[in-house]
Amino acid sequence: MRAVRREEILDFVTYGEQRDEARRRILDMKRPRRIHVGDNLTFLFENHDTIRYQIQEMVLAEKIVKEAEIGHEIETYNEVGGGPGELGCALLIEIDDPAERQVKLQRWLDLPNHLYARLADGRRVPATYDERQVGDTRLSSVQYLKFATGGEVPVAIGADHPDLTAEAVLSEEQRAALEADLQ
Repeated sequence: MRAVRREEILDFVTYGEQRDEARRRILDMKRPRRIHVGDNLTFLFENHDTIRYQIQEMVLAEKIVKEAEIGHEIETYNEVGGGPGELGCALLIEIDDPAERQVKLQRWLDLPNHLYARLADGRRVPATYDERQVGDTRLSSVQYLKFATGGEVPVAIGADHPDLTAEAVLSEEQRAALEADLQ
């Protein structure tokens, strides 16, 4: 993914004036990049435009004007995107019931080690993740992952955790979106 640069970020007033159109465009872009795996996992694959949108939304929400703070947002969100040959995503672990969520996030502490992208030849590319997101006793319900596919487009995304085994085969539209992100 091409990193977002400072000159691409608008001040929050100008962005606010353009927000409705930007939001429509990005929501359309995100649709094929949202992949549901099983009942509880949603992978949101990111690209330059979606990362830029997230930064703009933070600048607007927090009314950020200081250059150092804008730079921090850019640096933080750019980490989510993948480098050459990688796909970056946010994983949302979605469990509505708070008591069930607490139990599963404890039981699934090692889930990031059990996530993969399956390539056309059957190889599984394991996810890499930021270990700071995993506590000693509980997993965060939002994880930032990367899949180093070597530029190959996955055909499926899955989990092979003992308590959570599921795989989603990607549609042609999803594969096309990820292929564009890898270029």
